[in-house]
Amino acid sequence: MRERKIMSTIDFPTTRELPLDPNVSALLFIDVQNFCARRDGGEFKDLSDAEFADNYGYYFDRLKNLAIPNMQRLQGAFRGAGIEVLYTTIESLTKNGRDRSLDYKISGFNVPKGSWDGKVIDEIAPGDDEIVLPKSSSSVFVSTHIDYLLRNLGVKQLVLAGLVTDQCVESAVRDACDLGYLVTLVPDACATYSQDRHDNTLRALKGYCRQLGTDALLDEIGRCSG
Repeated sequence: MRERKIMSTIDFPTTRELPLDPNVSALLFIDVQNFCARRDGGEFKDLSDAEFADNYGYYFDRLKNLAIPNMQRLQGAFRGAGIEVLYTTIESLTKNGRDRSLDYKISGFNVPKGSWDGKVIDEIAPGDDEIVLPKSSSSVFVSTHIDYLLRNLGVKQLVLAGLVTDQCVESAVRDACDLGYLVTLVPDACATYSQDRHDNTLRALKGYCRQLGTDALLDEIGRCSG
């Protein structure tokens, strides 16, 4: 009786504040790749040391000391609980990026097909049988078939972490919610270029998703899978 009640709650939710059911959950890391998480990545390699320190010092400090360590903890816990872990990266389907979105063309973003910039960082390298989706727009739901994949996997609850909070992560949250997923955002496993930008996005997304810190989510996973 208890199992049927849980499934009914997930199938017909009346609140976003539902604990994860490992059987219908997945973790998605967004754009945690060399291009935008390495000093020598394509987004930063042409900057002087002074420009880099002034504009991106906060961001890289947060990555090193908070976001990436929490991503590693999430990855290990989800794998241990048998929950699907997926990744998306900014990467064109062509070498010259002719398939990119207009926004990426105007912004000058081109991560060529098969390039080092398009690889997930070593700290959370995907496993041999984990799914990696290259995307060429801000939202993974626009330029990949992730919705199709998640439904094939039976996913109804989607946990999001990654880069950057107020751009590609925010786009994924909004689109996932509109497509009918229950979304949990992990703020301390995300980063953007200032604390204000990060905090503003969290406030804006309160009406869309559940927001849970890494420690609390790990406790929840332990209870659900124990």
